[in-house]
Amino acid sequence: MISFRELTKRFGAHEAVSSLTFDVRPGEIYALLGPNGAGKTTALRCLATLMRPSSGTVVVGDADVMSDPRGVRRRVGFLSTSMGLYERLTAREQIEYFGRLQELDGTVLIHRVEELIDRFGIGPFADRYCGRLSTGQRQRVAIARAVVQDPEALVLDEPTNGLDVVSGQGIYAFMQESRSRGKAILFATHNLAEVELLADRVGILDGGRLVAEGTVSGLLEYTGTPNLTRAFLSLVRH
Repeated sequence: MISFRELTKRFGAHEAVSSLTFDVRPGEIYALLGPNGAGKTTALRCLATLMRPSSGTVVVGDADVMSDPRGVRRRVGFLSTSMGLYERLTAREQIEYFGRLQELDGTVLIHRVEELIDRFGIGPFADRYCGRLSTGQRQRVAIARAVVQDPEALVLDEPTNGLDVVSGQGIYAFMQESRSRGKAILFATHNLAEVELLADRVGILDGGRLVAEGTVSGLLEYTGTPNLTRAFLSLVRH
């Protein structure tokens, strides 16, 4: 479903992502780990068509970020760490607006917006301006906005960043439900506990390169370590 193919992104002389190649399958949650500056967010932004790769590409379904970025955007729901909500729109207006950008309209759009408001518990603040929402409330609106077109793939950058335990559990449940519906889910995180809870496979980036990939149990066996934190530290440079 999601295929990184020798993806490379340079900023001047600095190579932030180098020949990155891996796949995320339908019905799979894939966690991307790495220390700060490893290239996780850059790779995800190239996938989301917010950055143009220097070379290589990413393919989602049959759409290529280089030749068909619009097709990729139809297939991908992207959650950025910045959220990027319009503060002068209400939560409801925010979701409606992005639904129209995804070419939803009429009763289809109305039903989808109400479905997402109910699914993410947005009802109590649906008509409040986003600039007045808490971090957890804003995150729920941002995810609803990202998936308004019911995309085939979810790309989530630090999806539980700044959330309390209850809000985080709601995001986990949504990710697991989406996996059961055959979605391909790629998420970047620093939270190793949620990787152990959610991920079917893990990729570890360091210096823009994929240095290890496998299941959590496979990585523990490969590194000879008792937990994912120790495995992670043994695989990245100090």
